[in-house]
Amino acid sequence: MVAETKTDGAAHPLLACIDGSGYADSVADHAGWAAGRLGAPITLLQVLIPREAASDDRSGRIIAGARRQLLQQLADLDHERAKLLQAQARLDLDEAAERLTTAGVEQVTKLLRHGELIETLHALEPEAAMIVIGKRGAETGVESGSLGSNLERILRGVHRPVLIAARAFTPPSRALLAFDGRSSAMQAVDAVSRSPLFVDLPLTLAHCGKPDAAMTRRLDDAAGQLSAGGLSVETRVEEAEPQTALPAMVGRIGADLVIMGAYGHSRLRTMVIGSTTAQVIRDCKVPILVYR
Repeated sequence: MVAETKTDGAAHPLLACIDGSGYADSVADHAGWAAGRLGAPITLLQVLIPREAASDDRSGRIIAGARRQLLQQLADLDHERAKLLQAQARLDLDEAAERLTTAGVEQVTKLLRHGELIETLHALEPEAAMIVIGKRGAETGVESGSLGSNLERILRGVHRPVLIAARAFTPPSRALLAFDGRSSAMQAVDAVSRSPLFVDLPLTLAHCGKPDAAMTRRLDDAAGQLSAGGLSVETRVEEAEPQTALPAMVGRIGADLVIMGAYGHSRLRTMVIGSTTAQVIRDCKVPILVYR
């Protein structure tokens, strides 16, 4: 059964953001996989951005009858378009919910909001365990080489982990954790070591660059923490730039999930997510879990 509201006392849900893009099914599938491992419910979220109604600002000019009639027709079209978009959004939510329940997810909430996606997520994320979103949205297009604008804003604006869905879903069988020793990478290591999401999932802890003694100690400490959490972990070091080395390593070791901190920030971290993070997300063809 699909719940319209969250059950009292339930675990924090995964927020799965869907729209009319080609990633909608994949987002649902990735969320379903994560929810099954975490024992968490799913909230399917669709946000409709308000569209300005037709207007004719003529600075007090008297509007002739024909123009008034045309403006009314445009307003009626806007109203009808808004109704159709809302009906389509509800259909999208229904289809995604049916997909999840067919896959065995028991607790699914459908939530349709009007406004901006990032502001909606800011309001909802305190009660969320994770945010799931496609790499590109309806406005960007599946074949585009750019990240969706919503994704970039989410990565620099939210504080929950963000699972970025690949174009098609395959249950992950091996994960690669990109490690640069910074605070976001350490937070990722800590979260992974304690999360049931990664149980029985072999893990490669990868550092790109020439490690010094301090980095070697941090790698050893991180590997020890992951092993203490019951994970099977191997460590790899590659003396190359991470934005090129990580996507190549994904293919070489057969990883089908990348875990990384949103590293590469400058002091303007509220404006950028880091060129390394963005390029890895663009170039990797597998889902990516980003920790802040």
